[in-house]
Amino acid sequence: MNSRETVDHSSTSRAQPSVRSSNAGRPKLRICLLWHSLNSSNYGVGALTESHLRLLRGILSDAGITGEFVVVGWSDPLPNYISASDTSFVPFGRKFLFARKDGFYELVRRCDLVLDIAAGDSFTDIYGARRFWFQVLSKAVVLAARRPLVLSPQTIGPFTRWWSIVVAKQVMKKCTAIVSRDRISTSVVQQFNVSKNLVEATDVAFRLPYKPSPKNGGTETAVGINVSGLLYAGGYRKKNDFSLSVDYASLIHNVIKWFSEQDGCVVHLVSHVFVPEQFEAVEDDYRVSIRLADKFDQVTVAPKFRSPSEAKSYISGMDFFCGSRMHACIAAFSSGVPTVPLAYSRKFVGLFETLGFEFVADCTKHDDRKIMEIIQTSFREREGLRNTIAQCNRDANQKLGVYEDMLRNCFIKIIENDRLVN
Repeated sequence: MNSRETVDHSSTSRAQPSVRSSNAGRPKLRICLLWHSLNSSNYGVGALTESHLRLLRGILSDAGITGEFVVVGWSDPLPNYISASDTSFVPFGRKFLFARKDGFYELVRRCDLVLDIAAGDSFTDIYGARRFWFQVLSKAVVLAARRPLVLSPQTIGPFTRWWSIVVAKQVMKKCTAIVSRDRISTSVVQQFNVSKNLVEATDVAFRLPYKPSPKNGGTETAVGINVSGLLYAGGYRKKNDFSLSVDYASLIHNVIKWFSEQDGCVVHLVSHVFVPEQFEAVEDDYRVSIRLADKFDQVTVAPKFRSPSEAKSYISGMDFFCGSRMHACIAAFSSGVPTVPLAYSRKFVGLFETLGFEFVADCTKHDDRKIMEIIQTSFREREGLRNTIAQCNRDANQKLGVYEDMLRNCFIKIIENDRLVN
């Protein structure tokens, strides 16, 4: 972790303003990006971080403010694929959370505000009590340190237990702002009667930078299919953990088989979660893709990408895409590729339908016949689908503009308040 200026801890009533000037005389903000990652094996989390950083740098630059970013989240064994001189990383853990010295509390005190993205969808109790309490306690520390806490664009909820509802409601009441990325999450917050500072935007990964890949010019039709290793295995317990209405492995076989039999189609199995080979991991997409490629003709396996942006660059060269990792679908969608998401949770339906996109195959409600019908019809009508997606992308950009405006006002307010105090 980079060295930090010393903060006066003598006042316990409120944290002292820490806005300072950069070497160029511009005001400087230190921003904590909570539950982000610079090296997650799940490129969805990496896409959120890289996109958020890009968005934030743009806002700060336009406002004449210098930014410093401290990323806090789980650390994976991959090397950092996001690196910049203005960004540092601090791994999160139980000891760090509760440490009295050099822990999370002191780190937050040295920041001007905290943007908590909850890895996109972790502020819920559906992933178990342990993850829920890490989410809640980390937020409680920020509030105890009296720093502005913004819940950046994310899926919020569901909360299925009475105690998680009570706790989540109390946390959200004290947030400076709550930003949902879909209508369903917006409704959850509104039902809690804590929507005073609620903003509805969309996923920041729509801003993930990439280099467009050239199309094949009609020589072949490139079809990208993202297979979730986690769903293929049946979940962490391998017992249909996500309550799917279909046999996912069988469905994937049928999808690959159908596309591989279409004239001129070449199937690209595109992974979005890469776990190092020395680790056993049910979540890995790449290993499943390798096994599947051996079963079918006209199938190729996309390489192990070095970053989320590299994955998106590859995906942008597809003529059609369907996948079960939401951020693989967002990579395709936001680069203009006709896309059919294979949803396993409400976050898919909430996100895409909020943008006016209804071509989502819901693996928790639809049967195999319905899902294949959605995929096949969308493929045949992919040029019309491309036009629909172009409009949805314009709407996504507008929604992210609302989030940018909110942050810009927040940054300016912090600086103005600091000037008043000093």
